[in-house]
Amino acid sequence: MQPLAGVTVADLTRYLPGPFASRELLRLGARVVKIEPPEGDPVAHTNPAAYRALNDGKEIVSWNARTEPPPAVLADADVVLEGFRPGVWERLGVQLPATTILCSITGFGADGPHALDAGHDLNYLGYAGALEDTAPALPPVQVADLAAGAQGAVIEVLAALLERSHTGRGARLVVSMTHGSHRFVAHRLHGEPVPRLLTGGAACYRIYETADGRHVTVAALEPKFWRNLCRLLDRPDFLDRAFDPDLPELAVLFRTRTQREWLDMLEGKDTCVGPVLTLAEAADQLA
Repeated sequence: MQPLAGVTVADLTRYLPGPFASRELLRLGARVVKIEPPEGDPVAHTNPAAYRALNDGKEIVSWNARTEPPPAVLADADVVLEGFRPGVWERLGVQLPATTILCSITGFGADGPHALDAGHDLNYLGYAGALEDTAPALPPVQVADLAAGAQGAVIEVLAALLERSHTGRGARLVVSMTHGSHRFVAHRLHGEPVPRLLTGGAACYRIYETADGRHVTVAALEPKFWRNLCRLLDRPDFLDRAFDPDLPELAVLFRTRTQREWLDMLEGKDTCVGPVLTLAEAADQLA
């Protein structure tokens, strides 16, 4: 039996964070009923494949909140997810049982100077300080949406379900994607042993281009891994330069062979070297 078997989730969210969260709850065994406005979730029109990936397996119902009573599932749901701006849920006037866990996924929290502002992942990461080291480059994954928002909501919901199993009471949860993103970087507020250690400030932790225009990841932070890498590269002159802000000779060296040739030499040899795979390659390997 899956751990959330018997749990019903009503999901009123759209776009990415909420549907990703309810997909995770579905994966854990919950029944998920996605409640959409008459025009549907915008993602269904702008990116049908992504919509299917996020929502396959959920029950979809339509609700015109202006003219229709709330769907019956809202009276029976163990968990309700909503992603409206603060105040909208309250204006809908939906009465939930005292045992229901209501989780609001917000950009900036329920109050504060930006609570009512529109925003997306990039905005939240900017406000959180998470982009300081790498701007103007964009992150390759929607960290605020998927980690701070979706996964943050899942964690809070699971904790609330556990608490309810002891008390019988539901909960009112508010997840802020901005505040959650800031927690991912707040441990760095008081400095690091090497500036930008994990964001491009050290030669031993970087992405290098290969001869075929592809890339390898080098994450040889510990001395033993860096030593192994230097030995296999036959470059003892690199031994004391792991934490140099730049090591152009290593970049030049990596461009002398293809990604496959470097992996044949270094992968699985305790060097912490790996490939930058395409999405399709990763899906094939991780299947």
